[in-house]
Amino acid sequence: MTAAVHTRSSADLISAEEPVLAHNYHPLPVVVARAEGTWVEDVEGRRYLDMLAGYSALNFGHRHPALIEAAHRQLERLTLTSRAFHNDRLAEFAQRLARLTGLDMVLPMNTGAEAVESGIKVARKWAYDVKGVPADRATIVVAAENFHGRTTTIVSFSTDETARAGFGPFTPGFRIVPYNDLAALEAAVDDTTAAVLLEPIQGEAGVVIPDEGYLTGVRELTRRKGCLFIADEIQSGLGRTGRTLAVEHEPVVPDMLLLGKALGGGIVPVSAVVARRDVLGVLRPGEHGSTFGGNPLAAVVGTAVVDLLETGEFQRRATELGVVLRDGLSELVGKGVLGFRARGLWAGVDIDPVFGTGREISERLMREGVLVKDTHGSTIRLAPPLTITGDELSGALGALEKVLTRG
Repeated sequence: MTAAVHTRSSADLISAEEPVLAHNYHPLPVVVARAEGTWVEDVEGRRYLDMLAGYSALNFGHRHPALIEAAHRQLERLTLTSRAFHNDRLAEFAQRLARLTGLDMVLPMNTGAEAVESGIKVARKWAYDVKGVPADRATIVVAAENFHGRTTTIVSFSTDETARAGFGPFTPGFRIVPYNDLAALEAAVDDTTAAVLLEPIQGEAGVVIPDEGYLTGVRELTRRKGCLFIADEIQSGLGRTGRTLAVEHEPVVPDMLLLGKALGGGIVPVSAVVARRDVLGVLRPGEHGSTFGGNPLAAVVGTAVVDLLETGEFQRRATELGVVLRDGLSELVGKGVLGFRARGLWAGVDIDPVFGTGREISERLMREGVLVKDTHGSTIRLAPPLTITGDELSGALGALEKVLTRG
């Protein structure tokens, strides 16, 4: 990267946002102008190691050459038709994604929240058409501390009051149980249950990993009770944990997968509901749609992402470098780190509040040239691009040790 030429400073640009942008985010005070691989550069030319990767949207790094090339080629041909017409790129994307995940059919959408909303609609339709639940009585069981998005339906079953307060009335039809508690889940499922919707690893909650056997238990329970198992892999999927899907850490195949973030390669928003044929097959023309969902540019980028995942390289990197991450974090426990949870190249790190809040630690790391993001008080999340090198990862861990040592 070379320094971008700008006439306005970071401070000026941040100030310019204040009166014209809705204040629904509280970003770190860095203004990114360029990026490549694992590094970003601000308007003044300062470089930062990206240890967040767009909440896993950038699993393959910034501007991965294969993804950029695929997008450029398609930009010269066709970008959008809407689903009023067919396009010549969508069939391959759907075929390849279904094969990668071991399922049958794909419903292409754009954002992660759209995928979740679509999955909810499909599950309800399946409950009425296939399971025989009486009209308007279908329920979906979810886990406490979940994060599936911020639309009005989704925040209706959130337990985060920041996401909920002021946005009611809330959508009915959801039952909330503790995460990682099979007994509570079993008690909540009844004849009206359309689906159990879970994150295989809870990302926003601080990379919370369930006990071994939990996902297998969920799969067995949903089969026995005659309802769907929906796995929200929007953050956890597509190589992040060392497997293509996080559910693959156990011998589990859900009925429906929700994918997003990394599926668009950090170039365009791409999400998808992927499911068994008898599940997605309940949809008929006019019952659901999206103008941009399945557009040819998105389909080409998504297919290129599948190409990368089919090599297994990124899953191997996440596994091997995940050892470096865990070992490095283990060295910091008792030295400012209270504990951590990690799988692959994904970790939630609990900072001793004596050393600062998660936000304060993130700001100190930014000054050391490392970008992370806080969640839930004194927890920070680490989710670097899967292209990161061992030296870069060690450097980030060294920066964390440095800011903790300073107190």
